[in-house]
Amino acid sequence: MATRKHALLLFSKPPIPGTVKTRLTVDRGGIFTEEEAAEFFKRSIFDVTEMCFKAMWEMEAEAEAAKQEDPDAPDHIYDFIISTTPAENLDLMKKTYEDAGEWPRPIKYIVDKGENFDEHFDDAFEQIFAMGYDDILAVGGDQPTMPLSHLTRAFRWLDYLDKTYDNGGIVQCPCQECGVSLIGWTSKTPMDHKQVYYNLSGRPALDAYVDKCREANVHMVSLDPVADVDDAQDLAHTTSVLRSLALSAECQPEIFVAHRTLAWLDWKGIKVGTPANEDRDSREAIDVPNA
Repeated sequence: MATRKHALLLFSKPPIPGTVKTRLTVDRGGIFTEEEAAEFFKRSIFDVTEMCFKAMWEMEAEAEAAKQEDPDAPDHIYDFIISTTPAENLDLMKKTYEDAGEWPRPIKYIVDKGENFDEHFDDAFEQIFAMGYDDILAVGGDQPTMPLSHLTRAFRWLDYLDKTYDNGGIVQCPCQECGVSLIGWTSKTPMDHKQVYYNLSGRPALDAYVDKCREANVHMVSLDPVADVDDAQDLAHTTSVLRSLALSAECQPEIFVAHRTLAWLDWKGIKVGTPANEDRDSREAIDVPNA
């Protein structure tokens, strides 16, 4: 009986002050100290991890239901893998998770290597495919507003692409800066990250993936955009969205709320502001006074 293996990859670094989310610090136009920026990132990666676990449980339940209807349906295994760098940070990444308490399912760890971001990302994908996984879905740790449904939909799309096309396909979710917040493809997809993030032409990452898909005749699936958090403006957007999600979850139980991140932002007293709007109705120029 066939067994399909799926990897949910968190491509991340340990939350070391001064090395993560530096554009959120005061020295670079943000509002946090280096320690606060690292704490924000740590809570975000923990929330993203919990969301990944919930998505994998949902996919496993879906696979089990399919087997109940058809005993010949394939088994599906979903694993959560954290890739970090350099090698000396591996123990620190493990300790970061261990210090947070017991996690409800296993976490696998690998170390990615390379001379630039593209090579590190490719190395992580190559290691995971070499372990026999049929597809990889990669997310970052700085996306606490990522919908859980994006992960389950992405895995379903990867399964569809693998069954439908000889060369599989790619799934992506754009971020707010012409990059991606989620990216994945099947083991038979002729795709890599070369000249996507590290390039000298100024081509945005999302455009690079689109160009590579066209050149290799690879099908692409797009999910709704999700913002990551790099600077103070991103943080303001994320804070407002998290608060709206927390309220909406009271009547929308399918919504995942990044509760660690939100609780810390609330504890810090983070308030989002915008310039006062003193403009009157912008449509006034087309209004005709009553005769």
